[in-house]
Amino acid sequence: MELLTTNNVWMMICTALVFFMHLGFSLLEIGLTRQKNTINILFKNIFIITIGLLLYCLVGFNLMYPGEFNGFLGFSGFGLSAPLTAEGALDLTYNQGYTYWTDFLFQGMFAATAATIVSGAVAERVKIAPFMIFTVLYVGLVYPIAGSWKWGGGFLQTLETPFYDFAGSTLVHSVGGWAAVVAVCLLGPRIGKFKDGKPQAIPGHNLPLATAGVLILWLGWFGFNGGSVLSADPELTSLTLVTTCLAAAAGGVVAMLVSTVMYKNLDLTMFLNGLLGGLVGITAGADQMSPTDAILIGSIAGIIIVFAVSLIDKLKLDDPVGAIAVHLVCGIWGTLAVGIFGKLAGINQFVSQLIGIASYAVFCSLTAFIIIFALKKTMGIRVSEKEELEGLDGHEHGMDAYPDFRLNEH
Repeated sequence: MELLTTNNVWMMICTALVFFMHLGFSLLEIGLTRQKNTINILFKNIFIITIGLLLYCLVGFNLMYPGEFNGFLGFSGFGLSAPLTAEGALDLTYNQGYTYWTDFLFQGMFAATAATIVSGAVAERVKIAPFMIFTVLYVGLVYPIAGSWKWGGGFLQTLETPFYDFAGSTLVHSVGGWAAVVAVCLLGPRIGKFKDGKPQAIPGHNLPLATAGVLILWLGWFGFNGGSVLSADPELTSLTLVTTCLAAAAGGVVAMLVSTVMYKNLDLTMFLNGLLGGLVGITAGADQMSPTDAILIGSIAGIIIVFAVSLIDKLKLDDPVGAIAVHLVCGIWGTLAVGIFGKLAGINQFVSQLIGIASYAVFCSLTAFIIIFALKKTMGIRVSEKEELEGLDGHEHGMDAYPDFRLNEH
């Protein structure tokens, strides 16, 4: 009982840290976008976490953890139903690491993150109503079905060499990243982003807020990765936090150095995204890596970020916050890194990682396309030119984030 209590308390602390990440995402997104869209971005992020928890309670948790199923799709019923003893008390033999209720809440915090990634990529030009509908479908159905393939004991877990994703480089970050790519393609770039085929900088209005958001996300990753140990095991938890921090630091420093060499400019936003790229990159194998492995993985993620951001611009995809480069590209890299570094390195593991990446790419891209394309054809997904130029805060919400400091932004 004492061990269960210790493990359960740690898991609840990690749950709180992952919840805190939603503040980090919110501050990062508003900081890297223009002030006239601040309320809109905050509204989307609050909606995602609230509706995400409700949906995960009603259907998501039992879609993701259906018990015995065919490996692709299973469902164990609506709502939550905690295992009870014969006396009607909560069955504490449910898990050695935590109770049923803690299990639900910890996993529920992860569920909303996929749509939060999309929110940043489509910022400043998406209609709020279709985005909310997309969130309901993607968080309520797509994410838990995809998650069941690995974490719910599905077909990726039963491969001869099981696909490995410790805390979600693919299951969380790439699931959101694939949807972000589809959404950005169907939505189109912001007005003024490309001129004569060349990308134009559209500066964010508050880099101090963006920086605070990134530091909050880094702190939240202590729960994101640390909690994924699924117990308070002192050795494994400590190692996981060390590899997480080293990869983040390496990603930030290397991205800063590479971008400075390429663009002759000490770019804070590239520094911040490099840090996040390192975090996403280590997430798939944080428990399997040595400190040196973690530094290498983070460093490569830092290089990838700089070139991925440039490639996305060349493809004329407008991602205001760099979500695709951070979450999708570095998510893929982190998943592959499991087969290259650490305890699981080997050709069989690398092939299994490729199978997992391809499975999620097809499923998430296809489902995201069906949802967003249907919304585009029925109710439209993009605001009018006037609404975009004047700002979504006034047109979608009828309020201003900074009423005493209003700027004429176009």
